Amino acid sequence: MKWFGRLALLGLVAALSAGGLVSVQLLRSMPKLDGQVKLQGLKAPVKISRDSSDVTRIEGASALDTWRGLGFVHAQERGWQLEFNRRLMRGELSEILGAATLDTDKLMRTLGIIGMAQKQLQGLSPATQAALQAYSEGIQNAWLSGAVRPSPEFKLLGTQAGGPKGQAWSPEDSLGWALMMALDLGGNWGQEFARLSASKVLNHEQLWQLLPPYPGEKPATTVDLPALYAQLGVYSPKGQTKAFPFTAAPNALAQWSADWVRDVGILEGKGSNNWVVPGSHTVSGKPLLANDPHLALSSPAIWYFAHLKAPAGELPGGHQHPALDVIGATLPGLPFVVLGRTQGVAWGFTNTGPDVQDLYLEQLDATQPGQYRTPTGWAAFEERAETIRVKGQGDVTLQVRSTRHGPVISDVQAQYKGLIDAQRYAISLRWSALTEDNKTVEAGMLTNWAQTVPELKKAFIHNHAPMQSVVMADTLGEVAYQAVGKLPTRSPENDIRGVAPAPGWMPQYDWTGWLPAEQNPALGHQAIEAKGWHATANQNILPPGYAHFVGGDWTTPERFERIEQLLAASPKHSRESLQAIQNDVTSLGAKALLPTLLSAKPQHALGDQALKMLATFDGQMHAQSAPALVFNVWADELTRGLLVPHLGAERFQALYGKRHFRAAVEGILKRSDAFWCGAAGCPAQVSLALDRALVRIADQQGTDMRAWRWGAWHPAISSHKPFGKVPYLNAIFDVRTESAGDLFTVNVGQYWANDPKEPFANRHAASMRTVYDLADADQSVFIYQTGQSGHAFDPRSRDMAAAWASGNYRLLQQKSNAVHRLLLTP
Repeated sequence: MKWFGRLALLGLVAALSAGGLVSVQLLRSMPKLDGQVKLQGLKAPVKISRDSSDVTRIEGASALDTWRGLGFVHAQERGWQLEFNRRLMRGELSEILGAATLDTDKLMRTLGIIGMAQKQLQGLSPATQAALQAYSEGIQNAWLSGAVRPSPEFKLLGTQAGGPKGQAWSPEDSLGWALMMALDLGGNWGQEFARLSASKVLNHEQLWQLLPPYPGEKPATTVDLPALYAQLGVYSPKGQTKAFPFTAAPNALAQWSADWVRDVGILEGKGSNNWVVPGSHTVSGKPLLANDPHLALSSPAIWYFAHLKAPAGELPGGHQHPALDVIGATLPGLPFVVLGRTQGVAWGFTNTGPDVQDLYLEQLDATQPGQYRTPTGWAAFEERAETIRVKGQGDVTLQVRSTRHGPVISDVQAQYKGLIDAQRYAISLRWSALTEDNKTVEAGMLTNWAQTVPELKKAFIHNHAPMQSVVMADTLGEVAYQAVGKLPTRSPENDIRGVAPAPGWMPQYDWTGWLPAEQNPALGHQAIEAKGWHATANQNILPPGYAHFVGGDWTTPERFERIEQLLAASPKHSRESLQAIQNDVTSLGAKALLPTLLSAKPQHALGDQALKMLATFDGQMHAQSAPALVFNVWADELTRGLLVPHLGAERFQALYGKRHFRAAVEGILKRSDAFWCGAAGCPAQVSLALDRALVRIADQQGTDMRAWRWGAWHPAISSHKPFGKVPYLNAIFDVRTESAGDLFTVNVGQYWANDPKEPFANRHAASMRTVYDLADADQSVFIYQTGQSGHAFDPRSRDMAAAWASGNYRLLQQKSNAVHRLLLTP
C-alpha cells in the first residue's frame, strides 16, 4: 500500500489545493445536523437532535421508526465504519483493498460468520426481526435518499456503500456484527495455540512457568501436554519446515491483516472495569454504577452515544412493549443501546473470560485424503468453495473444510504451518457463539425496555455470547451482579479441560451440553449491601466452592485489587469519587517489580541517575513521568532477555505483544530460576535489561533525563481502518493523544510491545467511561477517546480526545437539551 498511500496523499493535497470545489464536496459529505430530510420507509416524522454533549436523541412515533432513525444516524455519522465492518465479517475486504487483506478474508470465510448469522436470524422473535429490519432500512434508505454522502474513504478507495450489490446493511449483518464482538472478546483459542506452540520447546513444568495459572490456583490440567503432543507426533518433523514461516509483509496493510489473523482469540488485555455501589454507601443514598470497557482503540470509536425514545406500542408477533426511553452506548450495526440506562435501571459489562472456545486435533487418514478420525471411525470433511474477489487480480477460490467440531482453522492461520505436521493433523475450532440458537441480539432489545434489576435479569437470560459480567442498579435501590451467557459443560473424564488442543477422535473431550443460566455466577443485593460494593475487572469471578469449570485464563488481579483498595478507602462514594477511580494510574504491576529494578547494577552512564530517580517512584503511570518510561522499557527488555533464549526469536515474537508474560517474569525472579535466567543469573539479567532500556530511551529522547516522559512513547492511537496502516494518510485519519496508564492500572493503557515502530503506544484502553447516578439520571456522565462523527475532517470526530486523556467527562442527560435539530419525514 506504500504506492497507494503516496498517490492518495498527492491526490488529496492536489484536491485540497484546488480550493473551493473540494471544500464544497467535503462539506456536503459532512453529517447533516439541522434542517429536514426525507427518508423512505418512515411511517411518521422522526425528530433527531444533538445536545450540548453531542449525544444524539432519536424520537419516533413508534419504536420501529426510532430504529429506522438510528439506522439513518449511524449511516450519516459512521457510514465508512459500517461498510468496513460489513466487508470484514463477510470476508470481502480484498474486493476493495487487494491481496493485502486476503488472510483476513480467508479466516472470515472459514469461520462462516454470515452463514451462521443467517441461521440465527431465523430463530429470533418476530419483534426482534422487525427491529433489525427497520434499522437496516434506515441505513439503506439513508444512502438512497442522497442525504448521506460518501465520506473521503469511499472516494479514496473508489467504492460505494454496499459495493456492486448495493446492499448497505441487512438484518443478518447485525447478527454478524454481534458475532464479531463475541470473536473480539473470546480468548481461549489463542491461549490454546500458545500452549501448543510453547510445548514444542518446553517441558510440562516450564510450560506452566511461562503461562502460569491464576494466582493461588493450580494449572487447569495435570496432563503433560509436551509429552502428549510428542507421543502423538503432532509437530512437523525437524528440518522439514521452519517453526514460524513468517516473512516481512509486503506492506503495512498486509502486515495488519496477517497480525489480525494471528492474534484472533487472544484474551489478554481484552478487559474492562465495572462496579456498583449500593445507596447505603453513597452520598446521595441511591446506587452509583461505573463502567469502562477496554477495547482496541479505533477511529472512529467503536461506540456511538444515543438516546432512543418512542411511545408504548405493539411489534410483530403481538409483542406489546412499554415506552422506549434509553440512553447510552450503541454499536454502529446494532439498533439498541448496548451499555447504558433507562429511566429506571442502569447496567455495565466486563468480559467474564470463560472458556467457550476449544481447539481439536483432527487426525487425518494417511490412506484416504479428505477423511478425519472420529470416535466411530473415519469421516469425510464437510467442504465448501468460497470465491473471494480481489482488486487488481483474478478471483481466489478457497476450499473451506469443517469437522463435527467446527471449521478447520489451521488451513487459514499461518502460525500452524510448520508447527503441526499437516500430513497427519488439522486443527478445528468449537466455539459457543457459532450455534443456531444464539439469541444475544434478542437480549439487546429487551434490556432497552427494562426498568428494574429483575426485569434486566430476565432480559439477559437470552444472552449467549460473549459472556459478560454485568453489574446492575435501579432507582428503587436494588443492585445485583450476574454473569450472563452460555457456558459449555465438559465431561469429568476431560482431563485437558479445554486449555490446549485435544485429540478430536476421543469422545471424552467433546462438550456435553450447556450450563443452565440460573447456575451462572451471580451475587444478589444483600451480599453486595453487606460488603458495600461489587467490582469486576476480568479477575476470577467464581465464588468459593463454585461447582462448575468456567475457565482458567483469567486476567491477573492487579486492576481488581486496586479498585477494591480505592472503594474500601471511603465509607461513602459520589459520582466524582468513582470518576477518580476510573482515572487512577497506580500500577500494582510496577510496584511488584520495582524492588527488583532498584537492585540493578547498571553499567550505562545514566544508570546511577536512573536508579536515584526510580528510588522515589511510587508506581504512578502519569504521562509526564520519566520513571514510568524507564520502568516499562526495562520490563520489556527483561522479558525479552529471559524468554527469547528458550522460545527462539520467531516464536517469542509471535506470542508476545498481545501477551505481556509479566506473571511469568515475576515467578522467574521470585524463584531465581536458573533455567530461565541462564548461567549469568537473574541479577545480571535485571542489570543488563536496564542498560539496554537506557540505551533505547537516550537514543530517542536524549540524555537529559529531566525531559523524559512516558506519554511521549505512550500515545493513545485510535487507528483508522484501513488508513491507519497507510503512511501519510494515517496522519489525517488516526486520532492521537498522549496518555497515562500501563498494562495494570485501572486507567489501563495496554501496549503491544512487539510492534516494530511504536511498541509502547497505547492501543487497548478504556473505549469509553461512564458513571450512572441513580439518584439523578441527568447527573450521569460519559466520555470516549474520539468523537461522535466518523468523518475525519469533521472537528466532531476528535473533540473528546483531550478530555478523555485528561480524565474529564460530558453529561449524559435524558432531558431535552437540543443544540442541533433535524427532522426526518416520510
